[in-house]
Amino acid sequence: MNSGIIGKNAFPKREVVDTVKQSYPVGCRVELVSMSDPYVKIPEGTKGTVTGVDDIGTVHVHWDSGHHLGIAYGEDVCRKCEE
Repeated sequence: MNSGIIGKNAFPKREVVDTVKQSYPVGCRVELVSMSDPYVKIPEGTKGTVTGVDDIGTVHVHWDSGHHLGIAYGEDVCRKCEE
């Protein structure tokens, strides 16, 4: 079991969420590495601006493509951009 995950719904611990919030502050730029959303296909490499992180560690992003979609903790992957 991942040490940052608890419960059958795999919600991250408070300490993990706090780290995500510190790592991805509102306004920082990110690039999508991978996303497993079956309904919305945002291409890898798409960039966007973080609009917030919720209490389950989802990094909410306004993508440059016009989408508003979050990076789900433990499911999707993004990285900070140095812009």
